[in-house]
Amino acid sequence: MKKIIVPVDFSEHSEYALEAASILARKNDAEIIALHMLEISDAVINKADDMKQMESLFFLKLAEKKFDEFLNKAYLKGIKVTPVVKHFKVFSEVNEVAKEVHADLIVMGSQGASGIKEVLIGSNTEKVVRYSEIPVLIIKHNPILMDFEHMVFACDFSEDAIEQYLKAKEMGDKLGSKMHLVYVNLPGSKFKSSVEIEKKVASFLRKADGGIEKMNEINYVNDYTIEKGILNFSNVIGADLIAVATHGRKGIAHFFEGSISEDIANHSTLPVMTFKI
Repeated sequence: MKKIIVPVDFSEHSEYALEAASILARKNDAEIIALHMLEISDAVINKADDMKQMESLFFLKLAEKKFDEFLNKAYLKGIKVTPVVKHFKVFSEVNEVAKEVHADLIVMGSQGASGIKEVLIGSNTEKVVRYSEIPVLIIKHNPILMDFEHMVFACDFSEDAIEQYLKAKEMGDKLGSKMHLVYVNLPGSKFKSSVEIEKKVASFLRKADGGIEKMNEINYVNDYTIEKGILNFSNVIGADLIAVATHGRKGIAHFFEGSISEDIANHSTLPVMTFKI
């Protein structure tokens, strides 16, 4: 892990993300790319007259000054931090920056600025998750511990999830985490017998790992919703991190064989890491 992007909107939650990224950066000798999305109206950007250009420059300088103050944190001492201010219009451009700088991870707070009429507007976590092609780590609270000894990876063991499983396993190795694989079995039409689940898991492991050595390490949970199953299992084992596969632009409420009623990222008190399918 060499480069970590932290979208910054100057909120308390983006500071949580920045501090979390600093812990990971220090452990991995990584660089932090602090990214602020400066929204200036089209009227300001597109007008050619001197007054509009001066107005645009004023807002840019204001953002840079606020950015410098925000990044003046003791926990960033000794870490390479590169501030970037962009005139973003769509959230997919966060992913474009990630590809441009070859970032390994995006770290975000779970909430941002809500004042849509303000000049300085923060990024929206869910929209960034939808477009990101690299893992996104969502931080909910002030990061006290970032050891991530136990990581739960929720999987439906379909072929579509193989790439994300391998990415999660690689990330788990980088974080020094023990990965707990969990399958949530639902009642009703989605219910599967033990034999059906084991066949599916065995086929998945043969394609992903080249063998079924991990069959005995799979955790099967019965619950009323995917979300409840994951959160309850994570609480039982004392997990430090929940990892889920997403279907990108369909949002984090659409993974596995159907959709869950509420976003894991919105309801988990634990950090959540997403991997795009």
